[in-house]
Amino acid sequence: MILLVGLGNPGEKYARNRHNIGFMAADAIVRRHSFSPPRARFQGLVCEGTFGGEKAIVLKPTTYMNESGRAVGEAMRFYKLTPADVVVFYDELDLEAAKIRMKTGGGAAGHNGIRSIAAHIGPDFRRVRLGIGHPGAKDRVLGYVLGDFSKAEAADWVEPMLDAIADAAPLLAEGKDATFANKVHLALNPEPAKPKKTKDAETKDSGE
Repeated sequence: MILLVGLGNPGEKYARNRHNIGFMAADAIVRRHSFSPPRARFQGLVCEGTFGGEKAIVLKPTTYMNESGRAVGEAMRFYKLTPADVVVFYDELDLEAAKIRMKTGGGAAGHNGIRSIAAHIGPDFRRVRLGIGHPGAKDRVLGYVLGDFSKAEAADWVEPMLDAIADAAPLLAEGKDATFANKVHLALNPEPAKPKKTKDAETKDSGE
C-alpha cells in the first residue's frame, strides 16, 4: 500500500498558488486513475484507488501547510505504514520551473510542510520535489509562493507536468522512484527525433 500526499493550503483563495502545486499533483492523480470521491479523514481529504491491484491512498491535509504532519502522521498510523510507504508532492523553490527531483530523507530546506511531516513521522519519507523556480530575492519569496501561476505558466509547463506525474504515478507504488522521475522528465523534455536517412546516405551505407 502507498500513501500519496499532496501539500498545499485549503480553500479557493490558495487553490492556484505556486505553493499548492502538491495539491494539484494529487488532484491530477485522482482524476487520471479514477480514485474515489474525496472524504474528510485524518484532518484532510482522502481519495482511495488502486495501482496494478495495490491499494493507494491520496491525502490532501486540510490543516494548512505548517501543520501538514498532523494529517500524515494520523493516516500513516491508521494504515500501519512506514515512512517508506509515504510519498509527498510539494513545491521546490530551489529547482527551476518544470524540473522534478525524487529523494528520500534529508532536511526541509525551509519548507514548512516538509518540516512538519518530518516532526511527526521522521525524515525518511519519499519526496517528489516540483520545481517552481525562485523569484531571485529572499524578500520576494512569500509573495511569490502565495501568488497564482500565470495562464502562460499553466499552459507552458504546469499542466503538462501534472499530466506526466499522473501518467507515471503507478511506478511509485512499485518503488521505481528513479524511473518515475525519468519518465516525467522525458515527457516534459522529449528527445529530438533522429533525422531520417536520405536516399544518398542509404546508398553510401550499403557500399554502393
